[in-house]
Amino acid sequence: MTKLSHYDEEGHAHMVDVSAKPNSRREARARAFVELSAEALAALPRNPKGNPLEVARFAGIQAAKQTSSLIPMCHPLALSFVEVEARVTEGGVAIESTAATVAGTGVEMEAMVAASVAALTVYDMTKALDKGIRIREVELVSKSGGKSGEWRRE
Repeated sequence: MTKLSHYDEEGHAHMVDVSAKPNSRREARARAFVELSAEALAALPRNPKGNPLEVARFAGIQAAKQTSSLIPMCHPLALSFVEVEARVTEGGVAIESTAATVAGTGVEMEAMVAASVAALTVYDMTKALDKGIRIREVELVSKSGGKSGEWRRE
């Protein structure tokens, strides 16, 4: 079994020392899905709170930049790029995020936080219309760079 890097020999959680790792371009993509009723989907364009998709996009970008404040062992990173897309699709809103940096550690958590917070923002802006909203399939789609190289979800 592979050792979990965020634990020391005594089993205490700690931040991994990445100071010896070389900087390289790293990118990660993540996604989430917000399942909405047909009524809530139909009301998206005329939401009195504003355009939920655009607000979700901004919220996801902002969240990616705050990841190390939210996830205790996550390193603060200078992000080179963050993009969040939210689009209406059958049964809900599909969210995709991309985060990139040139650093000694990856940006998987930044991409995942961006997708998650964007999904939560859609929820917040549509909850008055649909109490049964579900956020599903928050997942890493791909990552590149660093020692482990390329990874892609099948």
